[in-house]
Amino acid sequence: MLISERVSMKNARAMIALAAVLASAAPAALADDTAPANTLADLQRQFGACMKGKSTGPAGSRLTIMLMMKRDGSIFGKPRITFSHLEGDKESRQAFVDDVERAVEACLPFRITPSLGGAIAGRPFFITLGGAKAEQRI
Repeated sequence: MLISERVSMKNARAMIALAAVLASAAPAALADDTAPANTLADLQRQFGACMKGKSTGPAGSRLTIMLMMKRDGSIFGKPRITFSHLEGDKESRQAFVDDVERAVEACLPFRITPSLGGAIAGRPFFITLGGAKAEQRI
């Protein structure tokens, strides 16, 4: 693996981790929400702002979605669920999966600059969404 590929993968992992945090916390609003993302941090803020206020489902449920973007911020095919841990009854689990899929699709395509598009095109992104499970006290 080339050094530039390792740096890109490290940046992609950072985006994934921060996107999960941003999606479950109240993200800061963008200074200019119409500006396209020029960095991975900008893309994280854009996605976090889009996901703000969307359902996180039953406590403890988590869903990881993989998607690959084109240079223009649109995606190749349909996002795929690569991991799930679902809490609750059958209906609430299905509702959570449906809500997450709709929420992610509503955020697409991402608004990105041509330079960021060239850097991330064809690379997989994994986004984990869901709510933390309440801690049990003894």
